[in-house]
Amino acid sequence: MPLILLMVKTYIKLRFSKDEKQKMRILAVQNRMGIGDMVIFLPFIEAISKKYDTPVSILVKESSKAIQFLKYNKTIDQIIILDRGNQIKNGKHDGIVGSFNLIKDLKKFNFEKIFIFNSSFRFNIIARTAGIKNIYQYPLFQKKNQHIINTAKKFLKKELGLEIESDPTILIDDKLIKHSKSKYKINNEEINILLGIGGSGPTKRIPAKTFIDFMNLATEKYKCKFFLATGKNIDEQKILHEILDTNLRDMCYPLDELNLNEILPIIKNCNISICNDSSFSHLSSGLGIKTIILMADTPLLYGNYSPRMFPIIPDGEKTVTHNTLGKNRINPRKIFEQLIKLLN
Repeated sequence: MPLILLMVKTYIKLRFSKDEKQKMRILAVQNRMGIGDMVIFLPFIEAISKKYDTPVSILVKESSKAIQFLKYNKTIDQIIILDRGNQIKNGKHDGIVGSFNLIKDLKKFNFEKIFIFNSSFRFNIIARTAGIKNIYQYPLFQKKNQHIINTAKKFLKKELGLEIESDPTILIDDKLIKHSKSKYKINNEEINILLGIGGSGPTKRIPAKTFIDFMNLATEKYKCKFFLATGKNIDEQKILHEILDTNLRDMCYPLDELNLNEILPIIKNCNISICNDSSFSHLSSGLGIKTIILMADTPLLYGNYSPRMFPIIPDGEKTVTHNTLGKNRINPRKIFEQLIKLLN
């Protein structure tokens, strides 16, 4: 009888412990603005989720588009929008009143732990006032010169003893991938290439001529189909139409009328991506596609943090950073040579 009781007690203890672990509510705060920023932080959020064996909720800005591209990531629970600095005047979470609104919003979830990927005293106070008992955060008041990846690595190494590899993964439904393959007649007889021709600023946007010269080189050797990814910005549209006004037009599929949910499965069907330093370079590599990134005017770390990223830097440069201003010195032949290497 004592043995049976011991077994029952052990089972109850293990079952209760497992249930408690699953019910743990954890929040990660990633308040940077861009899609690329959100992608970069995915391995760190995933590591926290695996550590505690439970999905992690995230507090992010609307401009991160997390709601659109993270819906299939099982390590993500709730996506809470930080309504602050989203190009909206008087956002719900702006200012002193906004801080109280955010406290009220967070209290609803009864979070037990919070990981704050910044050095903001404001978020620290908000977390405490929201009743979150376990607060993990970057060192306060040390925002200057923080390395976006290394700081996060050191943070989780210090707090949780975790070694994190910078290898973001974005998941997508297989049915959507198959549907896009059928809809856009994507087949294995062609080399399907995503061209991310847009960019968040004029110094990042490689001229249309560079893409056209590359496309001519590629089509001499391969049968290609090009998916042109860009936004509605006037300058980006000019680049798009310069490409479409060439004899390459029939090989091109513009994606500027599609939303992100429609574009992601198309990217997943591509053999390779060639992108400016833009949201599409981060999304593409996150989806598992080998991505050649044209780095003209941004620190190189944004174009080589993933094992599926292959940066091209301007001719005459050994590296690239802000104010390199090299968009006119990206060599189309170097892009083509990298394409050949990756396809072989």
